[in-house]
Amino acid sequence: MAIQISGRNQLRGRVTEVQLGDILASVTVQVGDNLIDAVITRRSAERLQLKVGDEVATLIKATEVMVVKEFEGS
Repeated sequence: MAIQISGRNQLRGRVTEVQLGDILASVTVQVGDNLIDAVITRRSAERLQLKVGDEVATLIKATEVMVVKEFEGS
C-alpha cells in the first residue's frame, strides 16, 4: 500500500543511528552528504521498527524557513 502525504519537504535517506531512551528516540538519517537528526517517541521508533540501514523519508515541517547567502565585499 502506497502512502500519500501532503508534505512536500520530503528527503529520502538511510538511518545511520537509533538511540532509544525511556520515552524518546533519537534517529539520525543520512541524506546525501548531510545528516538529519530527529527526535521522535520511542513508541513510534518501535512501531516503525527503525534500525540502522533502513531507507526512510524524512518530512520537514517548519513554520519558518530562512535563506542565507553570503555576498563578497559586504
